[in-house]
Amino acid sequence: MWPPGRIVGEVLLSLTLGLMAAGIEALADNGGTVRTVAVALAAALLSPLRRALPAIVLLVTAVASGGLDGLAPLLLVAAWSAGRRITAVGRATCTFGFAYVLSLALSAAWALPYLSPAILIMGALATLVSVIVPGLAGRYWSQRRTLADTLREYHAHLQREREMIAGQARIRERQRIAQDMHDSLGHQLALISVHTGALEVDRELTGRQREAVGVLREASVAAMHELREVVGLLRDGTEAPGQGVPPVTAGGVPTHALAALGEEEAKAPSRGVAGIEGLVEASRGAGAAVRLRRSGEVRPLAPTADHAAYRLVQEGLTNAHKHAPGASITIELRYEPDSLVVEVTNGPAPAGGGRSVVSGGQGLTGLGERTRLVGGMVHAGPTADGGFRLAGVLPYTSPEGGAPGPASSGTAETFVDGTGDFRQQLPAGSPGEADPVNDWNGMPKELAKAMSRNRRGSGIAIGCGVAAVIALLLVIAAVLGLVVMAGEADKSMIEPKQYDAVTVGESESEVRKKLPDGVSFINEGLEKGAPPAPKGAKCLSLSSTEFGSSLDKTPVYRFCFRDGKLIEKNSFEVKG
Repeated sequence: MWPPGRIVGEVLLSLTLGLMAAGIEALADNGGTVRTVAVALAAALLSPLRRALPAIVLLVTAVASGGLDGLAPLLLVAAWSAGRRITAVGRATCTFGFAYVLSLALSAAWALPYLSPAILIMGALATLVSVIVPGLAGRYWSQRRTLADTLREYHAHLQREREMIAGQARIRERQRIAQDMHDSLGHQLALISVHTGALEVDRELTGRQREAVGVLREASVAAMHELREVVGLLRDGTEAPGQGVPPVTAGGVPTHALAALGEEEAKAPSRGVAGIEGLVEASRGAGAAVRLRRSGEVRPLAPTADHAAYRLVQEGLTNAHKHAPGASITIELRYEPDSLVVEVTNGPAPAGGGRSVVSGGQGLTGLGERTRLVGGMVHAGPTADGGFRLAGVLPYTSPEGGAPGPASSGTAETFVDGTGDFRQQLPAGSPGEADPVNDWNGMPKELAKAMSRNRRGSGIAIGCGVAAVIALLLVIAAVLGLVVMAGEADKSMIEPKQYDAVTVGESESEVRKKLPDGVSFINEGLEKGAPPAPKGAKCLSLSSTEFGSSLDKTPVYRFCFRDGKLIEKNSFEVKG
């Protein structure tokens, strides 16, 4: 199915060719209104068919244009289109060869009574200009577009290859970072957890000290769990089973303590919306006044969005504890029709309760990147009462439009790559039917240099060369046309003094010696509108070298013979 733009273009082209055909036929006055309308309809109907049947339309137009002058514009368009769409060299050569021979043969047959070498050469050049030159220009255009599409495809291939290499490099770097984090931080966190666990059961500790040690142990276990999540995401996006606590014992700590640590870590709360309740309880346990409100119908989120919601609340609580200790905190989860809105708002810090803390703003920056990867957005800023508000909008579906996976799948695909560079997208249509955006910066140096040097210069040079050839052929055809017209005028036209020199009663042979034979295409149609000839007479009509009384009138001299003598001569004007 053609796009609307092409349909409009084809309709306008068909109408233009039909009107041009009708105008040419009307000026030629070769067959009246019926013939004019028929030629116009033929031109309008053949025009859109040239896309599907370029060879057939070219041959039919070449044959028909020999006797129908109105199809000459269509012949140019059909030759151009056939040159673009007939890709095989052999088929194109045969098609244009047949079209050229048929058109030249029919033109010669039409001019057979007046055929001369000059007329034949002029016809050959005219056929060359109307058939071969547009075909060559169309073929050059098609080959240039094919070359451009090939270069574009090659460029896209280089882009994909470069993206694959960069992706592999990123994977190797992520694996290296994950291994370093696992080997260093994992080991130290395991030691902290084990030692605090052993210290917690020390009978010499007071209740307050034992409670503080318990908080440290739980924090270290949570840190270990989060470290495992990050390591799993850096490696391949999933947690590898069996990669629990590092299999080491430090300072003579019993191995059953490590096993207990692994069990506690396995019971760690979810890092999604379901885990926000645990964050609230932990903050309340630290003495903060935290309210959690939910509204709307609860709906599941994609794993990445679910994890982002947890991180957003965690970052909001962390900032409130750091910058406004003692202030009230409100957490709100609003399930809207298309997204989850998460808000963490804290009031102003109590007088004298603020502390000077170092903050580089990396938490909010990382949170913004995390939410953008899942198709959401984050806003952070002060409130009217002097507090602070952190809000995020998280869609229920992934950026690719897929349905959210189950929240319990355990997969949190936080780090994702782009869907692809626009330069990797190739046109879906046939070559030459679309112009996708493309830059040439990723080409090899030699190819880019060749394109930059030859792309415009070669096109201008070839275009100028084709125009020069066409202009030369037209000049030659014009010169030959003048020569032919001069020769034909000598055979068909006389001056008034030659007309006056002939007298009625002279012998036919003497009169014909003084006059040209009149066999020329210039004298066609001189009998239309002429007065009746004498009965039984044989007449010779010749054009006058003088102009008529008006532009549409042609002066004619007629000589009529009977029984070997000139019995009548008269002059008149005919229309044409």
